Amino acid sequence: MTTTILAAVSGGTASAGAVEIGCRLAKRFDAHIEGFHVMPDPRQFIMAAGFDVPITADLVDRLIEDSKQVAARAKAGFEQTAARNGLPLGNAGGKNAPSARWCEKTGYAPMAVAERGRFFDLVVLGRSDRVVDQPHTDAIEQTLIRSGRPVLLAPAKIPAALGDAVAVGWDGSASAVHALAGTLKLLSTARRVVVITVSKTNGAADGTAVVDYLSWHGIAAQLRQVQSAQGVGAGELLLATAREEDADLLVMGGYGHAPWREVLFGGATRQIVANSLLPVLLAH
Repeated sequence: MTTTILAAVSGGTASAGAVEIGCRLAKRFDAHIEGFHVMPDPRQFIMAAGFDVPITADLVDRLIEDSKQVAARAKAGFEQTAARNGLPLGNAGGKNAPSARWCEKTGYAPMAVAERGRFFDLVVLGRSDRVVDQPHTDAIEQTLIRSGRPVLLAPAKIPAALGDAVAVGWDGSASAVHALAGTLKLLSTARRVVVITVSKTNGAADGTAVVDYLSWHGIAAQLRQVQSAQGVGAGELLLATAREEDADLLVMGGYGHAPWREVLFGGATRQIVANSLLPVLLAH
């Protein structure tokens, strides 16, 4: 059940997609959404500057004032988007009605979001167009691995629809099981669901079991089996197939291997995060 949603709001170009998608889901599921902004600790300014820039009290004060202005703009944007989606501001306290609230904290953003996300059913992170082709980010890795919650990566360009046609990437891993179980409510509202398997051998039996499992939850899914190809990563094939199926959301397990192994040896999560402009829901 998706009752609470955390939208990480940086105030940068990635925020708009995360806030809009988070608010849409809160409205759809009568959920409570929190816009969460992390202001940098002044000590981070000093560490980032190193010894190349003289650190003065005036400089620190200016940096703090700049961060406050970013926070104010982020809050205003969140509240405007919540209002546009008909979400009243305030704490619903578990009532069966959508609501929204704003929260700020000072600290290291990736760790703060991961820790706060533990107390929400879904965490929504934005992806800036500037970081496409980057293999990973600290925020994605920390939140996915440390929060224990599903993470929805929202593109900077807000999609027209979300969750109408859903592709489910299935590889039989515990992460894939977690992703499937954590999105049943979302899948139940989709017009079309396709389960995609990528394997060197015939993996139709395992995929068929997933389709059968979903049918017990009233979800009619189709199976699409893709054979792996030499020189083409599983993540690339999965993403290409999701596009062929006109999916507006990809659901999959994330970091079945440790992140450092993904960086060194490659992996589906790394490929998807680096290349997808499609919203992706990951679970670890």
